Amino acid sequence: MTDDGTAVLTIGELARATGLTVRTIRYWSDEGVLTPVARSPGGYRLYDAESAARLELIRTLRELGLGLDDVRTVLAGERTVAEVAAAHGAALDTQIRSLKVTRAVLSIVAERGSSAEETTLMHQLARLSAAERQRIMEEFVEETLQGLDTVDPEIRQRMRRITVDLADDPTPREIDAWVELAEMLQDPAFRAQMRRAAEFNAADRTPHTPPGQALRFAGRLVELVGPARERGVGPGDREAQEVLRELLGDADRAAVRERMTAGFNDRVARFRELLALVNRQPAPPHAEDFAWVVAALELRAGG
Repeated sequence: MTDDGTAVLTIGELARATGLTVRTIRYWSDEGVLTPVARSPGGYRLYDAESAARLELIRTLRELGLGLDDVRTVLAGERTVAEVAAAHGAALDTQIRSLKVTRAVLSIVAERGSSAEETTLMHQLARLSAAERQRIMEEFVEETLQGLDTVDPEIRQRMRRITVDLADDPTPREIDAWVELAEMLQDPAFRAQMRRAAEFNAADRTPHTPPGQALRFAGRLVELVGPARERGVGPGDREAQEVLRELLGDADRAAVRERMTAGFNDRVARFRELLALVNRQPAPPHAEDFAWVVAALELRAGG
């Protein structure tokens, strides 16, 4: 017994009572999270009923994944179990997200048979934080619009609202889309193309041009081309030229073709598709309508 008459347990008895090993209890004692209440005449550690309860708490916290430092703060009364659990839960959430991303990357690497260089790049891009991913997009948009004060305000606003919102539990397909999108955003050729499209938009506007002109043109294009495509009209058909006349009036076809090719082609369509995939949004609508107009203009130029 201790000096106050409380029954004591040897480390072996405590081990049998709790189902833990002597080695584990001794280790926790050595680390200062389970202090003996006394020592036997032979110097052996002795514990009481409160020690057994304390040991159960230590075991529970350790099984939940808390480190010994966190266990010490709880046992010392410096933090509550709830506070430590909240912090540890947040850390686990981060770790789980990281593991899901890693799993997605490994799936892509296995499917593609990626090289070491490709695997490294994919891993680096996939593990970027949400803020870092968004910064890549914002830098791309700023470079596209820099110094072009007359770009349609609605177009400018739409571009600056573009987000990259990769899910916390991304699928391999979403990771693959983000990696391709990130490479595209940093591709000088694609940046130059998007800059050229913005320059065309800025050059086409006058101080009296109302905002949203480009969006109204897009709406009119869909309104005319959609039904024509549904009727089976191809870009090279005679009726296609009638659709172009109604859409473009007497505008210079070569100039329109140059502008539309800069603002919409296979790479721009892919850019929009990748954004939708990364953000878990529906596929961009009307891409085929714009491609139809570009094709019709190119066929007319070629003919």
